[in-house]
Amino acid sequence: MSYAEQEADPGWVYLKTSQADMIKFMSRPFDSKKNVWIPDQEEGFIAADVKSTKGDMVTVVTAKGTEKNVKKDDVQEMNPPKFEMTEDMANLTFLNEASVLHNLRQRYYSMMIYTYSGLFCVVINPYKRLPIYTESVIKMYMGKRRNEMPPHIFAATDEAYRNMLIDRENQSILITGESGAGKTENTKKVIAYFAIVGATQAAMASTGKPSDVKEKKHATLEEQIVQTNPALEAFGNAKTVRNNNSSRFGKFIRTYFSAVGKLAGGDIEHYPNLRKRLLLNNELKYYHFCSQAELTIEGVDDKEEFKITDDAFRIMAFSDDERENLYKLVAGIMHMGEMKFKQRPREEQAEVDNTLDAENACKLFNINHEEFVKALLKPRVRVGNEWVNKGQNLEQVHWAVGALAKAIYARMFLWLIRRCNKTLDVSSTDRRFFIGVLDIAGFEIFDFNSFEQQWINFVNERLQQFFNHHMFVLEQEEYKREGIQWEFIDFGLDLQACIELIEKPLGIISMLDEECIVPKATDMTYVQKLNDQHLGKHPNYQKPKPPKGKQAEAHFAVVHYAGTVRYNVTNWLEKNKDPLNDSAVAILKSTQENQLIMDIWKDYMTAEDILAAQQAGTEVGRKKGKSASFMTVSMMNRESLNNLMNMLNQTHPHFIRCIIPNELKKSGVLDAALCLNQLTCNGVLEGIRICRKGFPNRLMYPDFKHRYGILAADAAKSSEDPKKATEAIVQALLNDQQLKEEEFRIGLTKIFFKAGILARMEDIRDAKLSYIMTALQSRIRNYLAQAESKRRLQQNKRERSFLS
Repeated sequence: MSYAEQEADPGWVYLKTSQADMIKFMSRPFDSKKNVWIPDQEEGFIAADVKSTKGDMVTVVTAKGTEKNVKKDDVQEMNPPKFEMTEDMANLTFLNEASVLHNLRQRYYSMMIYTYSGLFCVVINPYKRLPIYTESVIKMYMGKRRNEMPPHIFAATDEAYRNMLIDRENQSILITGESGAGKTENTKKVIAYFAIVGATQAAMASTGKPSDVKEKKHATLEEQIVQTNPALEAFGNAKTVRNNNSSRFGKFIRTYFSAVGKLAGGDIEHYPNLRKRLLLNNELKYYHFCSQAELTIEGVDDKEEFKITDDAFRIMAFSDDERENLYKLVAGIMHMGEMKFKQRPREEQAEVDNTLDAENACKLFNINHEEFVKALLKPRVRVGNEWVNKGQNLEQVHWAVGALAKAIYARMFLWLIRRCNKTLDVSSTDRRFFIGVLDIAGFEIFDFNSFEQQWINFVNERLQQFFNHHMFVLEQEEYKREGIQWEFIDFGLDLQACIELIEKPLGIISMLDEECIVPKATDMTYVQKLNDQHLGKHPNYQKPKPPKGKQAEAHFAVVHYAGTVRYNVTNWLEKNKDPLNDSAVAILKSTQENQLIMDIWKDYMTAEDILAAQQAGTEVGRKKGKSASFMTVSMMNRESLNNLMNMLNQTHPHFIRCIIPNELKKSGVLDAALCLNQLTCNGVLEGIRICRKGFPNRLMYPDFKHRYGILAADAAKSSEDPKKATEAIVQALLNDQQLKEEEFRIGLTKIFFKAGILARMEDIRDAKLSYIMTALQSRIRNYLAQAESKRRLQQNKRERSFLS
């Protein structure tokens, strides 16, 4: 596709800054010594001009003409106008929060939602549909290097695809961000891109010509991979206060390819935020199937969404029985949520208040409702060597029903993922490589932070360490290749103290697991043990500050890389043990008519099952029940996280950071404080911090000589070799005290600079050019004046000659 065709595409204006705008930016007046950024409560940072400096205070005048006194440490440098709306913020001369926020804000106002920041691709949710995901845009990015095209999720995706084919290495794309930031939508774009590119590659390999997947009569693998999204979203997403389509589970989607890049299957692994979140009050639960409650979303037709989901199941080759049983289970869980109980007067025993919903749920589950209700109210428990029916009070019954509903839904969702994987497993012998896409919740700091936030934040701590280490390794390899001296620092170690506080023996997780098996342990005994072990002894463990505004009471605080989080441990022991009513599960397992219920519970062993197996001499496996090897939620989460990290460590990663611009779900509005907080939580500012430690700005020797030879013309002419000429130029600048030894490094093919040094050299260059241009203008004016004087003398001479 030609550049003219690209410019004519409707999506191009949302991808590339026009030449006219660039010229307009370049023509703006700018003074690097005066133009700065200062903090502002509403805008984050605002532009100002330095008026004077006294000690550690600076007097500035804002664009509105207001004079202010600010601390020198709060003043941040402003980049020259040529960096306005830059596509890669790593190229900024001054890497600071103000410049990053300004660049993202200006691009967002122009609906250029993708921006690079070194290894990151930052995307801000536009809250509107943009024509930048069409097939024509996909074709623009196919086979192009990242630096050849404007920032886009497709550029990062194609880079991963090309790296896989060239380096013969598995790839991963990590998409993180807060709820509502656009993680799931961008994940869908990545999968759609792979489907089209993979199909094109397959067609080219077989016929030499690209083909249109839509012309196929039967569902292709490409279509099935794409259709996993509506199928899983219907069961795994929910409407929340901040997001109409919020994923309630993390997922790692692997797309497999052959050696030549042809699609060769796929699979999905999930990280179940879902089970713990199913009953939270601020989430509108049960997705497309709860249409009769007040759970509507403006502009969304529930009937149409249900049809899309059902069509997706058909394309995924689900049978009629499988689909019907899925819907029955969802309806049954909804009826469980409506079951009503009451406390008997003067007794520690609850009873049914209305049997209708219990009857409806059990009818859908194909089980006896009387036995099911009895199991909830008086479950069988073992006391010594005997089994007895133990009465339950109202709170215990409510907890049991909720836990069972969550367990049914979680197991059903796991079955759904495995069923999708079965369809996508084409058992291809051509399967050589994969590209994995991780869509997972970002760092969370709420007014009330509980067990779920602790785990999400720990996952993000590990992912940030993974990024820091990866960035360190890349920098180290670059410096080694170039043979430059640098004190190597593994920035991944910066987060090690917090990670060890959480996961090491006697850490937050292990102490929670231990407390779960201690008789008569409570949430408060757990907190006391944490305080005894860590308070005042570990830098990342703190006593929480008193609550402010809407903040809830907290029991301890952890200093994470993204900020200090106050945690409330109420119900942590119960959440971690996640106990189920075995008697009720046994009734569910007894069904002979609902194959789906039989499948999802077949691996669960109740206490009676385990005892019977032990008496029969049968080995008991590690199943999540009250099994011989008791597994807490934390144990399972840790195992799942370790598997994920091991997998990621065997891939070449690419990083996408999603940003929610405002909490109003409004397009074109950017909340500065909200965005700055996310840039911190997403690790974008952490990446910039790492850049500052090294030498982020680098130039090839011919480019340096060409641009900065003017600073020392004689030195530049001293050698035809660009490297030797560069060394001579740098030495001249050192002699003139315009450069310091610690500010640069000479490599084999490049010269490296600390952040901000090139800005100073640009100022020196501008001053030199100004001097040269002034001198040139003076000489030209002198020449023109002499020529004019000579012309007049000759004219006067001709006039006198004519008169005489």
